[in-house]
Amino acid sequence: MIKQNINRILSELPDGIQLVAAAKTRSPAEVLAVVIAGVKIIGENYVQEAERAYEIVSNRAKWHFIGHLQRNKIKKAVSLFDMIETIDSLYIAKEIDKLCAQIDKVMPILIEVNSGYEKQKSGVLPERVEELVRKISNLKNIRVMGLMTMGPRFDNPEDSRPCFVKTRKIFEEINRLNLPDVQMKYLSMGMSNSYKVALKEGANIIRIGSKIFGEREYKATAADQGR
Repeated sequence: MIKQNINRILSELPDGIQLVAAAKTRSPAEVLAVVIAGVKIIGENYVQEAERAYEIVSNRAKWHFIGHLQRNKIKKAVSLFDMIETIDSLYIAKEIDKLCAQIDKVMPILIEVNSGYEKQKSGVLPERVEELVRKISNLKNIRVMGLMTMGPRFDNPEDSRPCFVKTRKIFEEINRLNLPDVQMKYLSMGMSNSYKVALKEGANIIRIGSKIFGEREYKATAADQGR
């Protein structure tokens, strides 16, 4: 099923679009299966889950962090991930920068935009994105590569369009600034129920979980507690 799902999605994607398999709560065996089926980027919400999956997948895929990064997990995240898509504070950026300097690494990051102004979600508010990008651009071991947004989840994917439009406009505005050491290359928007709308609004990274793996079965385990 996984291979068929991936083949169907990949056949629909225009050239230049990166597919991230959102692997939250998925087993290492499932993650390995999507890599074997042709996915090149794994997106993980939790560092501990990524560590377990990495043991069997290793560098056969790129690893993107797509969850809320806790302070006590930054050191492990810096060593494991190829990109962190969810930066929304200067403090976290500075910690990443400091730890990357210790291992001679430059970490590509995306700024997470809270495009729906949702109090329960992470992300920097749209009107504060440029300020944060400017501050982070001064850090030597971290590189702003674009923006990411989740947006509210709607039953009708079309309802997500205003959030995607808003994020794209911010992306374009920052790109026009030509800030030093900022490469506005990636716009990560859209999930299983909304990626087709996101693509029409300029996304070039999409994060898909259930349409690859099937619907998630939630379990009240340590996997859902503060990683």
